[in-house]
Amino acid sequence: MTDDRVRLDKWLWAARFYKTRALATEEVGRGRVTVNGQAAKASREVRVGDRLALRQGPVERVVDVRAMSNLRGPAPVAQALYEETPDSLAARQRAAEARRLGAEPASSIEQGRPTKRDRRQLVDWQRWSASIDDEPV
Repeated sequence: MTDDRVRLDKWLWAARFYKTRALATEEVGRGRVTVNGQAAKASREVRVGDRLALRQGPVERVVDVRAMSNLRGPAPVAQALYEETPDSLAARQRAAEARRLGAEPASSIEQGRPTKRDRRQLVDWQRWSASIDDEPV
């Protein structure tokens, strides 16, 4: 069902920016979504031609509304509802490249839980280490 106006949270859900409508409402409530540069409420009606700026994790996306829908459909249909600005696309690509080239967080851990191999070596070492003070009983 399409109308000329749809609630912001319904449109974000239908356009597949958020997995559930409740998540879309929560993100709008936290101020992570703006419509035409203004803070918005989940109940605000979105129209064709509006510019939405939304933050998903570390990346901010800016999209222009191209069509209306309040039903969630397949991904190709959802992608036809909006057009992402070239600046936003470039920023997302830069962020993806930075994440790809970034350091692996696990490599900075110098000590943590022993691996299975380390644990076996510890058990083996403890089994064969005996001191002179130990006497058989």
